Amino acid sequence: RTLHIVMFSMRPLQLLLKRADSFRFFNAPPSLRSYSSVNATEVAERVSRVLAEKSSANLSYDDLAASLGVTNAYAAQILLGQAKLTPTTAKKLKIAIPSISETDLESMTNDFPMRSFDEDILKEPNVYRTYEAITHNGEAIKAIINEQCGDGIMSAIDFYLDVGTTTGKHGEKRVVITFNGKFLPFVEQTADDNGAPSPRD
Repeated sequence: RTLHIVMFSMRPLQLLLKRADSFRFFNAPPSLRSYSSVNATEVAERVSRVLAEKSSANLSYDDLAASLGVTNAYAAQILLGQAKLTPTTAKKLKIAIPSISETDLESMTNDFPMRSFDEDILKEPNVYRTYEAITHNGEAIKAIINEQCGDGIMSAIDFYLDVGTTTGKHGEKRVVITFNGKFLPFVEQTADDNGAPSPRD
């Protein structure tokens, strides 16, 4: 089963995607500095270059998503270094933004991203309000998922995130965020199904 969670807000979350171009939370954040396998400076510089090239190409994330065949949030994640670029999508990205260097494309394709975040990003009002909406409604969301799907969780790996807008009945712009994740049921840990029991000395 697939879960669809749709959120509404008065303030356009697409401002977050636009602010991401200038909000340098990748500038050697503590979350990356703590990993010896990640060169935070190189990641920050690559992200800065790629975002500048997107801006020069005058592309929105919706434009880029349409060219790549992915959701707009995933397109942003790719540029921000939070998702791995596949070889097929890399070819499409090169067509969409020809100024991206082969070196940056190779890095985005071959390097495995460290999917973390700098806690300071929660100080950004747009991000924090989205976080607040999830946490304040979290118990209700869990109760409804349990009621509709059973005992389990929504996957954040087999998962799609899309950000859009609609017009309210008073003519105001409203944000629509859709979480589309596979339902993952908890399993009963029966001994017969445990193919790798721990040794007993």
